[in-house]
Amino acid sequence: MAPPRTPRSGSLQFWPRKRASKFLPSVNWSVLEKSDTSSTRGLRGFIAYKAGMASGFVLDNTPDSMTKGKKIIIPITILECPKAKILSVRFYKNGKVMKEILSKNLDKELKRKLRLPKKEHENLENVKNYDDVRTIIYSVTKSIGVKKTPDLSEISLTGSLDDKMNFIKANLQKEISVSDVFEAGKLIDIRGLTKGKGLQGPVKRFGITLKSHKSEKGQRRPGSLGPWHPARVTFRAPMAGQMGMFTRVLYNNKIIEIGNGEKNSKLKNIKNFGDIRADYILVRGSVQGPAKRQLLLTPSFRETKKQAKKDFQLLEIR
Repeated sequence: MAPPRTPRSGSLQFWPRKRASKFLPSVNWSVLEKSDTSSTRGLRGFIAYKAGMASGFVLDNTPDSMTKGKKIIIPITILECPKAKILSVRFYKNGKVMKEILSKNLDKELKRKLRLPKKEHENLENVKNYDDVRTIIYSVTKSIGVKKTPDLSEISLTGSLDDKMNFIKANLQKEISVSDVFEAGKLIDIRGLTKGKGLQGPVKRFGITLKSHKSEKGQRRPGSLGPWHPARVTFRAPMAGQMGMFTRVLYNNKIIEIGNGEKNSKLKNIKNFGDIRADYILVRGSVQGPAKRQLLLTPSFRETKKQAKKDFQLLEIR
């Protein structure tokens, strides 16, 4: 009989397993700028809030699908997307922030909720010799009642430098809708934090096997924490600790529908959330985090043909 061999439990891809420092993660926009071939001019991302899940009664129009032309039920996630505004403009030179200029005439509620620098507003035309420009946007959360403090995120722009500056000048004091950034049928990536579960043991945290009920030093712990030498416990040993509140990315999520919550009577009285008051996005499948969790939506970084060809026509939300 061959000696028993068990592969390690728990992935070492995500380390350290501790709570994330912020709710909305940073994005490596330089990677997306190389892979994005969209012809639209505007923001590359948007802030959304998870409302809950539902069942979508759809017509499957996917080519070569076994259910093509048939009505099926798929799981969908409802994301509420309040309007966004530009807080400031960042100018980059050689990959570093060269200058940041605040937007004029900011909301009074925003000044009460955020600590803004007391600087005089400069003219965007005075900034020269930069090689990239990005925006800091904030969500107008007062319109949906989920929270009072708006969320901030740095968002890249599409197009050339002239296209980016023209978009900034045209939308500096305006509200930007999610329908201006994404469209139904496209793929998006969703970035955010998972649901926090607090202190958990190694069985739930790493998936190690329970030991015999006659074990002397506990059933729900590893048999050994390591060798005598090196005389220390390495980070690879499965031990109890924080579980959840980790940054995760869900790639290639299909947008089923984009609409307005006031016009859809089905999106009312959602558990732990309430009513959808602003624009919303329906995404196929599940999304990380609990209700009211803030998420960052971006175009697909690595689109696959299998996910891109899927085509669903929403008939009803159940």
